[in-house]
Amino acid sequence: MQVSVETNGALERTMKVEVPEEKIVSEVENRLKSMSKTTKIQGFRPGKVPMKLIQKRYGPGVRQEVVGELVQNSYYDAITQEKLRPAGMPTIDPLEAELGQGLVYTAKFEVMPDIKLSAVEELEIEKPLCEIVEEDTNKMIETLRKQQQNFAVVEREAVSGDKLKIDFVGKMNGEVFEGGEAKDFELELGSNSFIPGFEDGLIGKKAGEEVTLDLTFPDPYQKEEFSGKPVEFTVTIHSVSEAVLAELDDDFFKNFGVQEGGYEAFVEEIKQHMSREAETALRNRQRDAVMNALHDANKVDLPKTMIEAEQSNMQKQFVENLKQYGVDNDKAPPVDIAMFEEQATRRVALQLIVAELIRENELQADPAAVREMLEKNAASYEDPSAVINWYYSDKSRLAEVEAVVLEDAVIDWVSSKAVLKEQNLGFDELMNKGQTESE
Repeated sequence: MQVSVETNGALERTMKVEVPEEKIVSEVENRLKSMSKTTKIQGFRPGKVPMKLIQKRYGPGVRQEVVGELVQNSYYDAITQEKLRPAGMPTIDPLEAELGQGLVYTAKFEVMPDIKLSAVEELEIEKPLCEIVEEDTNKMIETLRKQQQNFAVVEREAVSGDKLKIDFVGKMNGEVFEGGEAKDFELELGSNSFIPGFEDGLIGKKAGEEVTLDLTFPDPYQKEEFSGKPVEFTVTIHSVSEAVLAELDDDFFKNFGVQEGGYEAFVEEIKQHMSREAETALRNRQRDAVMNALHDANKVDLPKTMIEAEQSNMQKQFVENLKQYGVDNDKAPPVDIAMFEEQATRRVALQLIVAELIRENELQADPAAVREMLEKNAASYEDPSAVINWYYSDKSRLAEVEAVVLEDAVIDWVSSKAVLKEQNLGFDELMNKGQTESE
């Protein structure tokens, strides 16, 4: 077998492979001889069919089969011989295998890049820290009370946060427009459910009043025909109700799993819950910081085939997510694969960088850490041991957990070597703001 490799770019390779005719003929003859022992042809007993007849009838098909297998086998032998690491499946073109001429083909493919990692010790990475203080806990408790609040009718002027029961009629050019009227509609002031000026115009009004609001639709607006157009709303207020926060009593505490211990036990439960959330968020931020630093510090030539494969996977996952939200894919517009290119490129770069970092530093998933993660994940199930055994009984399932543990090992290893800059965050800031505020 003769092999020659041509470099067409940073990662593109064209490999020409030539397999001698003798190898094809030898394999074809062996298969035909094996067939002759059992082949049945009318007029001949099994095993007595002349070889020339077998060759004539089955030879072309067997040769085609042998050539197909030789292409696959010789390709893997060739890349091993040339010490190449393809990044994806090759394109075979052209294929020449005429009788007596041997087998000749070219394989075009991309190879995995050679990666030289920057020194981890030179990376500067932010390390987020968060201390949950009493103010954070109080805000969270207030949020939980708001989430279970009720509304009570009051005899006073409406303020932001009140809920009004109203009738309204909207007119454009003196005519009521579609969707422009309703009766006994419940509106929470400050929710921004209506166009600008509508809710503000009801603040300071009482039950029984009729209010005329001269407003203008925003431009642009979701209905293009309304964009920038003047509109008049006539609003009748039937009632004004104020929010009444849920009482901090035993019934309220039981909603959060606190059966006894009263307020103090409830506060402790909230603190623990917030601590768990903060721990997860801190870990995710640290992971992002490490990955960002590795990505920015290491520039890698990326195989197009890997990026395209990642784009395809992301597109499929996106479509599956739409199905889970009840979106009918037949009616939804097609999902353009190009929208995933930037994210797919980043993912592939990080996959290669992290894989090289793991290889260079011989990092491994600690079996004890794998077991600990499995036990933690299985704890909420009725039979944790059955769940753990389910993972250990299948290498592919266990590999998924090992991959997560190995990524954690990478994060810890890089963090232990890099220059860390502590970043103190409040709970709200850590949770991307609004976590302790009601919607």
